[in-house]
Amino acid sequence: MSRSTNPSDEENVNPTANAAGATSTSAPAKKSWTPAGLGGSSKHGATIDIPLQDPKKLEKDLLSWEEDLKRRERDIKQREDAMNRAGVTVEVKNWPPFFPIIHHDITNEIPIHAQKLQYTAFASWLGLVACLGWNVFAVLIESIHSDDIVLFLLAVIYAISGCPLSFVLWYRPLYRAMRTDSMVNFGQFFVFYSMHVGFCVIAAVAPPIIFRGKTVTGILVAIEVLTGDMFVGVLYLIGFAFFTLESLISIWVLERVYMYFRGHR
Repeated sequence: MSRSTNPSDEENVNPTANAAGATSTSAPAKKSWTPAGLGGSSKHGATIDIPLQDPKKLEKDLLSWEEDLKRRERDIKQREDAMNRAGVTVEVKNWPPFFPIIHHDITNEIPIHAQKLQYTAFASWLGLVACLGWNVFAVLIESIHSDDIVLFLLAVIYAISGCPLSFVLWYRPLYRAMRTDSMVNFGQFFVFYSMHVGFCVIAAVAPPIIFRGKTVTGILVAIEVLTGDMFVGVLYLIGFAFFTLESLISIWVLERVYMYFRGHR
């Protein structure tokens, strides 16, 4: 049998259908997409809900917080006033700056007309510390040369007892007296500062009937040491000069404080 070659059959073939079919088999269909959360009704889109506070409630909370701060400030002010009326002051340690161990603020706590005198009194206390410190050094050298450690131990006792006791017994009472004009503190200062002046004068002389051996760098001991060792003798003479200068400054401070006290009474 022969195959039909009727041209009409070829003409009835739809070329569009063939092209569509070829296209569908050769290229996959394109998919449209929408970024998540940027629109559309896609169920996969992320939605961020930002709750908005009620402005009235926020304003109310701020006012409540401000009232609470004001109440606390009033409470603190009332406590400070009560402490000031009772004579209780909070003293913050601020001296020396590198290692604060005491409270000292002449500029802000002492009246202007008394600040110079207070600074001089403070210098006399520092001078006593310097005198006792130099005394320890000179006696240490002498104890090494004479092989007598007892001399050095006594000099150390003078220093570790004299420095803090002088501050507690007469300098701090003077500081408080200048700040509060307290008669009791002035009285305590006069009693113990007079003893301080007497100690400095006696130490500058260093009579053997009061101080043991060569434990104080006074003039009598310095002359004795000079005959045996020139170097140690010079150290003792420097100590004598320190105690003499300290005695003169202390006498001046005692006189000025007494005049200041009489002028305010």
